[in-house]
Amino acid sequence: MSKARLTQGTPVSDIDPYSDESLILPWPSYAKLQGMGSAVWLERYEMFALTRYESVARALKDDDVFSSASGVMMNDDMNLVLRGNTLCSDGAEHQRLRRIVAKPLSSAALASLRDEITRMAELLVDRLFAKREFCAVADLATPIPVAVVGSAVGLPAEGREQMLQWGDALFNCIGPMNDRTRAAFPKLEQMMRYATTEAVRGKLKLGSWAEAILDAADSGEIDPAVCPAMMIDYMGPSLDTTICAISSGVWLFANNPEEWEKVRNSPALVPSAINEILRMETPLQGFSRLVLSDYAMNEVVLPAGSRAIVFYGAANRDERKYSQPHKFQVERNPADHVAFGTGPHACVGLHLAKLEMVAIFTAFAARVKRFRVHEDVRHVHNVLRGFERLQVSVE
Repeated sequence: MSKARLTQGTPVSDIDPYSDESLILPWPSYAKLQGMGSAVWLERYEMFALTRYESVARALKDDDVFSSASGVMMNDDMNLVLRGNTLCSDGAEHQRLRRIVAKPLSSAALASLRDEITRMAELLVDRLFAKREFCAVADLATPIPVAVVGSAVGLPAEGREQMLQWGDALFNCIGPMNDRTRAAFPKLEQMMRYATTEAVRGKLKLGSWAEAILDAADSGEIDPAVCPAMMIDYMGPSLDTTICAISSGVWLFANNPEEWEKVRNSPALVPSAINEILRMETPLQGFSRLVLSDYAMNEVVLPAGSRAIVFYGAANRDERKYSQPHKFQVERNPADHVAFGTGPHACVGLHLAKLEMVAIFTAFAARVKRFRVHEDVRHVHNVLRGFERLQVSVE
């Protein structure tokens, strides 16, 4: 959209939220944008930035105006790739697709997995506690999400070892068309080929979540052509965001030992602490929406046809919403955080992510007095916030 169409008084900024510096430490840029207004035009990307909690929540809840059907990415190429899947749809179509993907991910449906995930978490934490030092990304945060994808989602083993690389590429392709996005597209193409040629009848685990998508196509609930794109709903989001959240939790507890002491003394605080982890270190920093009609976001009018980037991570650190937003407080229990989005497109996998996190940190609370960080290397990524490496020790 042309800048000429902006209404008089629209805040305009040359801030680049996707520079390496901003991705590593986004809070100063977010604060500047929040101070400029309810919506700010980013000159570099010709899109609006929504960074205040109120603005983000309004956009996420109003899919009549802030549409996902034309894609939720910050580049047109990726919006074309995933058009028609659950993420990139609206209204009745979205609800129809969502029912299929979300059915095995409801809190009730996951009850059968709870004991298994708890057992996996206890065994994993026992093993790492015995080692005393480990990488909180590769050794702790990765094994359980990968095991769940392999078993419950039911994808064929061949090629599954590339799932982490594919998921990382998928999320990088959500960002604007920069060097990270361009470098990720070849891996995304591999992922799409796998979804098209391997995630098919006869190669999927019988009775698995992925097979249920094919069952829906056979029964006429969905167009068979969208099955590969819908497989992506399971292949990427079920891994990377949870891995980021678990490792970020360890980092936060290591840097705030007094908060970990509270959890150790009262393990019932684990769910509250997890909400605070997700608020503080939101694993997926944002998506975008296409504005279908002129919309007044308080003092700023977003013209029809413009695109707005909805920054979840900024909203979760907005001082207008949360007191002392940069302070980690496990007793805060910010259940209204938007790390999983909100409204019609709230993350379908949120119950699974929380189940895995609760199991891991409950197991730690029974065994570990303190976490210490020896090396923390941020993963510079367009939309994921996490670590490349996080070497820690436990006492």
